[in-house]
Amino acid sequence: MSNTQVGPPTTTPTARSNFRFAMAQELFDEIPEVTEDITARPDGHSTVDFINQIVKGDIPEEAITFCAYVLPRRFAVWWGHECLKMLDHTLDDHDRDMMVLAADWVGNPEEESRYDALDTAMDAKAKTPGVWIALGAGWSGGSMVGPEMPPVPPAPHLTARAVNAGILSVLARVDVSERAEHLGRFTRMALRLGQDN
Repeated sequence: MSNTQVGPPTTTPTARSNFRFAMAQELFDEIPEVTEDITARPDGHSTVDFINQIVKGDIPEEAITFCAYVLPRRFAVWWGHECLKMLDHTLDDHDRDMMVLAADWVGNPEEESRYDALDTAMDAKAKTPGVWIALGAGWSGGSMVGPEMPPVPPAPHLTARAVNAGILSVLARVDVSERAEHLGRFTRMALRLGQDN
């Protein structure tokens, strides 16, 4: 286990937010793969308004998906880590080990910590919530193959898809009657991370 002290990622404060884009459409323009994962469309909404609109819509889970895309990669991985931590009773030790690797990368976003998360998660026998969050860290940049091979950069949407899979799969482990409450908490956490100046 690592002794790295980890907290929310920090960034240079901006006048608006920590979200990658102020307007939701900008994300759809930059990463068109999001249209494969979200049926809602921005229609001129700001990022914050779009998230709030999705939460109130027919498929509120898409708010998790959108947040995984619109948060910067380190923020998204940290957010996924914290969402899983809230449902720790649904996790096993393997998930927790994977979360340590993801948190180590958030606290020290160097190639060594990224490769540790990537290699260990890729070797996992099953893609559990913690494995997905570690993959999110592993796919955050650099190369998807070892340093001794020609680089294969991960597609820009892979971290978002991994974080989304991790959060939605842990949500699937709780009773249906509790899912809306947890989904709301997770979305509010993403909004706080994105708007924390």
